[in-house]
Amino acid sequence: MTSVLGHPYFADEGFFLYRADCLPAIRELAAAGLNVDLTVTSPPYNIGKPYESPRAVDEYVSWSTDWIGAVHSVTGQHGAFWLNVGYLAVPGRGKAVPIPYLLWGRSDFFLVQEVVWNYGAGITSRRSFAPRNEKWLFHVRNENAYTFNLDEVRDPNVKYPNQKKHGKFRCNPLGKNPSDVWQFPKVTTGENRSSKERTAHPAQFPLGIVERIVRVSSNPGEVVLDPFSGSASAGIAAVAAGRVYLGFEIRDDYCRMSAERFRRFLALRDEATRQGGLVYSEADDSVSSG
Repeated sequence: MTSVLGHPYFADEGFFLYRADCLPAIRELAAAGLNVDLTVTSPPYNIGKPYESPRAVDEYVSWSTDWIGAVHSVTGQHGAFWLNVGYLAVPGRGKAVPIPYLLWGRSDFFLVQEVVWNYGAGITSRRSFAPRNEKWLFHVRNENAYTFNLDEVRDPNVKYPNQKKHGKFRCNPLGKNPSDVWQFPKVTTGENRSSKERTAHPAQFPLGIVERIVRVSSNPGEVVLDPFSGSASAGIAAVAAGRVYLGFEIRDDYCRMSAERFRRFLALRDEATRQGGLVYSEADDSVSSG
C-alpha cells in the first residue's frame, strides 16, 4: 500500500490515513492492481456543509459517478460497497430529492438492497414532515458470491426465543436477522444533548452502524476503505473488528482529529484489556463485559 500511495498522514495498528483526494488516490490503487474488500462511506451531500463546495446538480452527479466507478475498479470479487447518502434540492423539481434517485444506473455495482437508518433527533419543518431517516445502499461486485456474515450481526432481542415448531426452535439461537430498518441514535450536538462519541466533524455517523456493516460485509484481516474518512468512524470500527483500514481525507484538521481519536481508542482499548478482557465502547466512553 505504502509503495503505491507513499507515506500516510498517520498510521498505527492497521489504520492508514492519507491526506489526499480520493479519486486520484483510488485510481493509483487500481493501476497497481490492489484491491479492497469493503468500502463504507458517506460522501458530501452537496448541501453546503463546511467541508464541501456546492456544485450544480449535474456536476455533482458526474463527480459521484467518477468516484464510485473508481471504487468499483478496486473492489475484490467478493467485495461490497456500502453508501450512506441523504437528500438534496433539485431546482424546479424537488426540495428534498433522495440522492439514490439521481445515481441510479450510473454504477457497475449490483444493488442488493436499501437499508433505512431511522433516528429520533433531527431538524423539523412547517411545510413537510420532519425528516428522520437516511439511506444506506448495500452494493456488491458479484451478485452471486459476496461476503455476508449474518451470524456476526444477528439481533439477540427475540420476543419468543424458545418458540418451537415440530420440535425445533423457530429462531436461530444467535438471534434474528436484523430488518432493513436500522434504529441507531444520531450523533447529536448541543449543550446537554451532545453524544459522547461526538467529534468536531459536522456529519458524523454512529459507530454502531459502521460496526455492523464491517462485520457483515468483511472478514478479519481484510481491507476496509473509506474514501471520505471524515472523523474516521469506519477506521475505528474496522480496526476494532480486526480489519485493516485505508482512509482518504482532504482536510488537515479532520486528519489531525482522526489521528487523535484513534490514539484515544487504542489507549482505552488497551486499558480495557488490562482490566480483564473487557470491551471498549467509545459511544458511552466506558468498558463492558465481553
